[in-house]
Amino acid sequence: QVQVAESGGGLVQPGGSLRLSCVASGRTFSSYTMGWFRQAPGKEREFVAAISWSGGSTRYAASVRGRFTISRDNAKNTVYLQMNSLKPEDTAGYYCAAASTANRNYVSTSYYEYGFWGQGTQVTVSS
Repeated sequence: QVQVAESGGGLVQPGGSLRLSCVASGRTFSSYTMGWFRQAPGKEREFVAAISWSGGSTRYAASVRGRFTISRDNAKNTVYLQMNSLKPEDTAGYYCAAASTANRNYVSTSYYEYGFWGQGTQVTVSS
């Protein structure tokens, strides 16, 4: 199995940028689809972005498409979420997750398919 840990959250003004990182340890990071989810107080955890283990396929929630970019570096066992043009409604705890798959181009947006989760990193967008 794999363990994941997020970093890079913080306080940023509207319109600003942040880059989240998620470092994985354990077995064969490159065979895991990686995803980012977020959860705001009083709301359910929601899908943000995901990337296949080949890096060739990505998916985004409609609310972040064009502003956020997910990428991965398998040599560093790290997945990134570059967040630009941040809005107050992006405020949430952001969670990195891993889903084991044999399909190098598979991407999942479903919370239930991700078996390994980090502790989360807080992103607050406020002036």
